[in-house]
Amino acid sequence: MSEPLIPPRLRDDCFAMPQGVDWISVEDAQTRLRAILPPVKQMETLTTAQAAGRVLAQDCIAQRSNPPAPNSAVDGYGFAHVATGAGVQTLPLVNGRAAAGQPYDQEVPAGHAIRILTGAILPKGVDTVVLEEDCSTDATRVAFDGPIKPNANTRKAGEDVQEGQIALTKGHRLRPPDIALLTALGIAQVTVFRPLRVGVLSTGDELLADPSIQGGAHNIYDANRPMLLSLIAGWGYTPVDLGHAPDDADAIRAKLDNGAQHADVILTSGGASAGDEDHVSRLLRDTGSLSSWRIALKPGRPLALALWQGAPVFGLPGNPVAAFVCALIFAHPALAQMSGAGWQAPAGLTVPAAFSKNKKPGRREYLRARLNSDGAAEVFASEGSGRISGLAWAEGLVELPDEAIAVQPGTPVRFLPYAGFGI
Repeated sequence: MSEPLIPPRLRDDCFAMPQGVDWISVEDAQTRLRAILPPVKQMETLTTAQAAGRVLAQDCIAQRSNPPAPNSAVDGYGFAHVATGAGVQTLPLVNGRAAAGQPYDQEVPAGHAIRILTGAILPKGVDTVVLEEDCSTDATRVAFDGPIKPNANTRKAGEDVQEGQIALTKGHRLRPPDIALLTALGIAQVTVFRPLRVGVLSTGDELLADPSIQGGAHNIYDANRPMLLSLIAGWGYTPVDLGHAPDDADAIRAKLDNGAQHADVILTSGGASAGDEDHVSRLLRDTGSLSSWRIALKPGRPLALALWQGAPVFGLPGNPVAAFVCALIFAHPALAQMSGAGWQAPAGLTVPAAFSKNKKPGRREYLRARLNSDGAAEVFASEGSGRISGLAWAEGLVELPDEAIAVQPGTPVRFLPYAGFGI
C-alpha cells in the first residue's frame, strides 16, 4: 500500500511566492509588492502651510475661484470694447484708478477709459485693457491704435481653478507649488496621512557603528544605516534608527521588537542570507513568515521579506552597493505605496551609451552611471559591488534588460537619474 500524498503546507506569509516559483523577475517582484503592501490608515489635519511633503488623504476642493474676479493682466487702460474701433482711438479718462487691492467702485461710463494696474479687478463697464506701452496720455485722455481684440489683457474669474473644483487628489504628495495653489484657493487645512515610519537596522559583528572609533582590519564601518536613514528622510518619511546589533539572535530579536513598536516597516541590512551567522533570516524563518525572493537582478539578488509582529521587514543585502540598488528599485516604490502616495516607478531617459558591454541573458542589471557633456551615459570603471565610491561618483543607474544585449557606444540605453528616485 502506497503512502498517502501530503500536499505542501500553506504558510501564513503574505510574501510567499506561488508554489513552484524559484526565480522572479524585477517586474514580477514589484508587481507582487504593489499588490501586497497596504497604505497607512491614520490621518490628521494640518494647516496648509505646515503640510509640505505630506500625502493627501482626501481630495482638496477649491473654496474660491482663482482668480476670484475678472482682473487686468497688465498695467494699462481699461474700457468697454464696444466703444472702440479701427484707427486711432481717443477716450476721456475718468478720475481715479483701479489697482490690486484698491478696486474702483464706480461704473466706467461708455466711451471712457480708466487707468488700471496689474491684478486690479475690472470695474463695471470695463472688459478690455490696452497696454500702457501702446498708449499716449495727457492725464485727461488716452489714445491708442485700434482695433483692439475684445477682452485683451484680462483674466476671467476662475480661469485657473473654479470654486468647487477638485484642485488636488487623494494620494498626492504636497510640494511647494501645491501649497501655493491650495492657499490661493482658500484651502486653509488639509487632511493628510500620518507620516510613514521606517526603521533601519544593521547587523554584523564586523560592523562599527561609529566612524570615529578606530577599528581593526577585521572591522568595517556601518555605511548602510546612515545611507538608508538619509534616503528615508529625503523621501519625506520619519526615519527610526534601530541601531546596530551584533550577530546575536537575542540582540537582533530585541531590535526587531523595538522596530515593530515604533515603525510601520523595517529595513535590515546584512544577515538575511543562509550562512552560519545569518541570524536575521533565521529569526524571521522561525516566525514562519520569511520568504526569500531570489530576484533576477544584479547587484542584490536575494531579498528577504517577512512580517515581524505585523510590521513588514525588508531584508536588504549587506553589501552597500546592493543595499542601495535594492532600496531604490524595491523600497522606494514600496514605501511610497505604504505612505498613501501610490506606487512610484522611477522616471527614466533613453540616452546613447558611452560604454561597451556584452550582457548575458537571465538577470536585469543596474550599472552606476552618469551623463557626460554630450548627454551619453558613462558607467563606473568597475562593476564590483564593493566599490562604494561608484555610488558617489554616479548620478543615476543604467538599467540593462533581462535579455542579452551587446552595448556599444551610441546604443540606446535606459538611464534612471537619482532625481527620479527622490535623491
